[in-house]
This record gives sequence, structure tokens and C-alpha cells, in this order.
Amino acid sequence: MSESLLQIKNLSVDFMAQGDSVRAVDDVSFEIKKGETMALVGESGSGKSVTALSIMQLLPYPRAVHPDGASISFNDEELVCRDESFMRTVRGRKIGMIFQEPLTALNPLHTIEKQISEVLFLHQKMNKPQARARVLELLDLVGLETLKTRLKAYPHELSGGQRQRVMIAMALANDPELLIADEPTTALDVTVQAQVLELLKDLQKRLGMALLIITHDLTIVEKMSDHVCVMQQGKIVEQNETKKLFASPQHEYTQMLLSAQPKGEAIAANAHAPVMMEGIGVKIHFPNKKNFFGKPVDWVKAVDNIDIVAKEGQTIGVVGESGSGKTTLGLGLLKLLGAQGRIVFEGRDISGFNQKQMLPLREEMQIVFQDPFGSLSPRMSVGDIIGEGLKIHRARLSAEARDELVVQALNDVHMDPSSRHRYPHEFSGGQRQRISIARALSLHPKFIVLDEPTSALDLSVQAQIVDLLRELQDRHKISYMFISHDLRVVKAMAHDLIVMKQGRVVEAGPAKNIFENPQEEYTKALLAAALDLKTA
Repeated sequence: MSESLLQIKNLSVDFMAQGDSVRAVDDVSFEIKKGETMALVGESGSGKSVTALSIMQLLPYPRAVHPDGASISFNDEELVCRDESFMRTVRGRKIGMIFQEPLTALNPLHTIEKQISEVLFLHQKMNKPQARARVLELLDLVGLETLKTRLKAYPHELSGGQRQRVMIAMALANDPELLIADEPTTALDVTVQAQVLELLKDLQKRLGMALLIITHDLTIVEKMSDHVCVMQQGKIVEQNETKKLFASPQHEYTQMLLSAQPKGEAIAANAHAPVMMEGIGVKIHFPNKKNFFGKPVDWVKAVDNIDIVAKEGQTIGVVGESGSGKTTLGLGLLKLLGAQGRIVFEGRDISGFNQKQMLPLREEMQIVFQDPFGSLSPRMSVGDIIGEGLKIHRARLSAEARDELVVQALNDVHMDPSSRHRYPHEFSGGQRQRISIARALSLHPKFIVLDEPTSALDLSVQAQIVDLLRELQDRHKISYMFISHDLRVVKAMAHDLIVMKQGRVVEAGPAKNIFENPQEEYTKALLAAALDLKTA
């Protein structure tokens, strides 16, 4: 039997605020053996990430408190309440961590090379040539060969999936004994998910590394883990070997998790519905290289001559691998990025509109951003965030009327209205995603770009959000542009579909036709990876 690496006994975490305490983790105990994979699963807000951050002692101490009796033992050394100098010898070298939100975890002022190299300088005392060689090796490992020529790129210049893989490269840099992966594939498209999971398994075998995976994706749990702990409201309600738990779940909460996922297909669409948003020959090119005089001589063609039509009360799905230009296309249609070509909204050509001309249209065109934490102001309460658009576009409303609309928006996304008095950092990733959706819905817009709106949500909430979006679409005739790598969710939502690769459309048409009979090899590969279909 393999030797014990990490032992957690009677771990509780209380957060102190204004004299009151909130228990986020309640008497949790489990063990991870060397070379073993443990999965920690549960819905958003169940205490999974707080448990992981306790292992690294990264909670906001002293506001976070471990009651007496809590123990976290790593290689027979106690970690609870150890000083910073000791924990620095553990973090990054012995225990690595992939954080849930890469844009927040990466330093916006440092290049990719500098951030990956930093852990090599600190823990292995490498010189610059040695560090660069290791950085290039790590980028190969995590499938970022294209970034080897862009080492000076900054996090904001990368797609969500690319940022996630940079985080994985940083966590693996020093070959840790234990890797904690907090939603490691949330922002990744299905083909890269498979590559990353295969990579983690390969490294685990080669290095004898133990793995703690925190996820809401039970497909990953079944494929990857040896043991599973199921958390609900801070407690572990069930733990068992993975095969036994999936074959015979005992707790009703585990049974609910295993049965919950978005199902079905989009509601039948009106073929004669008017066009809400149309892009004709849309191009968005970014300068990649400049000459001595600063004139661009090479371009990244992020969006290259794309036609797209979104009809009233219908959803157009946009799928493709990370970096294919999906988000850039959405931002271009909303005039949040400069774009060439024609953009027509409700029959009006808005291609040449400036910021002032666009302002009255903003309430009718909204977006749910991919990274909920990065798009929510940390200095504003949830009520202020959701109500901000109402203040601008519904200035005549009284404070009470605005508050009623904020409460309604929170109810729509199945959140407690009293949470409007709290701040974004007080919520889990999935809860922040729901706040972002509530903000977009508060103005009752006609067109919404949904950029990975369910990526950070657990399966049961994904199903709720899909049902909610369908209901709101039917009631208000909203047009959605639904960007996602989760093809199960796209299948449940989209009427039409475009498949993108490297800035171009590979295949387009009615979603039902493409799902049932894809024509292009790239589309077949995407569907095979996501829906377990057999390619011809």
C-alpha cells in the first residue's frame, strides 16, 4: 500500500467579520497517499477551495481561523499555523497549485516568461539561460508551442484557455510532490481538456506526484481520480473509492450531483424571426510585429472575414478551441473592439458609431464576461454592480425601484437577494458567474454575448442557468450569442452554430444539422471529444 503524503484531520475554517464568524469548512478529514489522485467535488460554495487554500496556508489570516484540533500534516510535518518562512519552502516546490481564475492569479504587469521563470529562480536558483530552456520545455508540456515565440506576451494578450495552461506550467515547474488543481480545465476547450488531463496523468506516473483535483465536472472525476470526497455546505457527506462511489452513491446529495447535467436541445425557433445582430465580413487584426519606425509589418488575424447572423429570440452558438477568436468576435460585434466590416443592429448600421453614439445602445447590448472575478469591481457591493447600469440607463428610477430590479435579477439567477450587500471576494467562482449574469439581465437587453457563462458553474446550476436563459429568451425575445467550449450546453441552447478555428469559420449552419451530421474533420474531432461520438 502506498505511503501517506497528506493527512487532514478535523479541519474547520471560520471567517471572522464584524464580530460574527461564518464556518466555511466543518470538521473535514481525509488522506492522500503518494502517487494517488483524490477528487474534491461539490457545488459552488461548498468549501472545496477553502480546504485547498488551508493546505497551502493561503487563507486571509487572521480573519480566517482554524479552531483547536485542526491538523494538516504533509510528509509528517504540521502545516497549520506555521510561519511564512517555513511555508515558502513548501509552496511551489513541494506543493504546487493551479488556481481557479488564471487572469486574477497571474500578474498583469509581468510577461509570461518572467512569471514562469520566477519559481525557477526562487526554488532552483537557475540562471536565465537555464530558466528559459525550462520555460520552453514547460510550454511544450502544456500544449502551448505557439507561445514559444511570444514569451514577452502579457496575460491580457492571451485567451482564457492559454492563461489556464500558463498557470499549469507554473505549478509544474518544480516537479512538486503534491499538485492541487482547483478547477484546472474550467477555461479549456474539450480537446485541450483531454490533453491537459492526459499530461497530468503522465506527470503523475513519471514523478510519483499526488494530485488533489477540485472540480464540479464529474466526467473528469470519473476519468482521473482514485478516491472521491463529496462536500456540501462545508462538510464531507460521502467519501469512497471512485468506482464504488459512481456505481453506488449512498448520500442523496451525491445522487443528485451524478444525475444533474444540461439536457435536451434548443426550443424550436421561428424561421421568419427578424435579424437582431448581423456581422458582414468582420475582421479584427492585431499588430504582431513592427519595423524600426513602429509601423506594423505582421498581423495576428484574430477574426478574419466572418459573417454571423443572430435572430430575435434565438441563440447562435460559437464554438472552437481556445484562441480561435470566439471572444474577439463577440467584443467586435458589441463595438468593444475596433473591427472592420459591417455591423448591423436592429437594421441600423453601427459600424462607424463612436463611443458616444454607442452609449444609448448599451442597455440593449450586454455581455457576460468569461472571467467573473476580473470583470466585477472589488470595491463595489453586488447590489451596486448589478445596479450600475440601471443608474446610467434608468436614471429616473428611485433608489427603491432600482433595488427591486436588483433583487429580481438575483432571484432570476437563483441567488439570495440579501447577498447584494456583500462584495465579490466573498463569493465562490460559480456564485460570481451568476452575479455577472444577473448584471447583464438587469437591463432586459435585446442582445447578449454570453462568453463561457456556465464554465465556472457546477452541473446542477448549469442546468438551472440553461433553463433560466431559455425562459428569459422566450419571455423577452432576447437574442444570444453563446460562446462556449462545453458542447453539451451549446447543444441545449443553440439554434444556429458556427465553428471557428484560427480566426476563420470552419463550418456553419443549423445547430441540429451540425451536431447530427458534421461535415468538417475539425468539427467531428470537437464533437468526438465533447460528446463521446465516434468519428467516421
